[in-house]
Amino acid sequence: MAVRAVLIAGPTASGKSRAALALAQATGGTVINTDSIQVYREARILTARPSDADMARAPHLLYGHVSVREAYSVGRFQADALRALEQTNGTAIFTGGTGLYFSALTEGLADIPPVPASVRAAARALIEKIGVAALHAELAARDPATAAGLRASDPQRVLRAYEVFEATGRPLAHWQEAKGKPVLGDLPVAKFVLDLPRPELRARIETRFRAMLDEGALEEAAALEGLDPALPAAKILGLRELLALKHGKLGKEEAIRNAVTATRQFAKRQSTWFRNRMADWSWVPSGSDPVVLQ
Repeated sequence: MAVRAVLIAGPTASGKSRAALALAQATGGTVINTDSIQVYREARILTARPSDADMARAPHLLYGHVSVREAYSVGRFQADALRALEQTNGTAIFTGGTGLYFSALTEGLADIPPVPASVRAAARALIEKIGVAALHAELAARDPATAAGLRASDPQRVLRAYEVFEATGRPLAHWQEAKGKPVLGDLPVAKFVLDLPRPELRARIETRFRAMLDEGALEEAAALEGLDPALPAAKILGLRELLALKHGKLGKEEAIRNAVTATRQFAKRQSTWFRNRMADWSWVPSGSDPVVLQ
């Protein structure tokens, strides 16, 4: 049976975009973004989005199609991915580093009722007034199970859990127990995780961040200043450190060191998620021949 979709996951800087492009060129397929950060239009450099030249070598979908000022979610990704799949005649090559997006493709998502705009506005006003730690404490008093799984320093997820409880009167975990139909359904798929030694990944992360600076990452970060911290795009890696550099709060090398450290920590969390949730996928060395990824 011919494979309808190829899924290529891996931690940041592991070479996913390169592998997906090589496979798309070898098969005539379409690359579909499966990374929650590369959707943002105004942050091409900071999110390591494929270059215009690379995107011209094969069809690419769901890259840079959302403003950083939008609260893009996994639910929106699921709908976008379904439309992208329908637009793809050949092999759909889903690639990225967001584990939850891959879950939407292969396992389905919880059917959580929409949160009314009035509830969302009230929750945002509250977090601005009391801060994320206090909102987390408020959530813990009402929904201790969900709060226990969230960091008190994560405004996006704490706010989401609080909004859902406010809107529905039920814990987020309640809604997450029932999953809807996955995007890929019963289609034949091949699933891969790019794997490489940690020292090599750590070196790649630093090399890439320094290259980002040469490409204009500092100027791109400056244009993003003032984002609502509750927005997903506010968590773009390197943004905080580069804004600190812009304002003279950090020197260049210190900003690079801090951003690289944060990125390495993020890559470690990604790898842990993949090992726990994708143990049955095919783990292949980064830089594998496209024939292997079929």
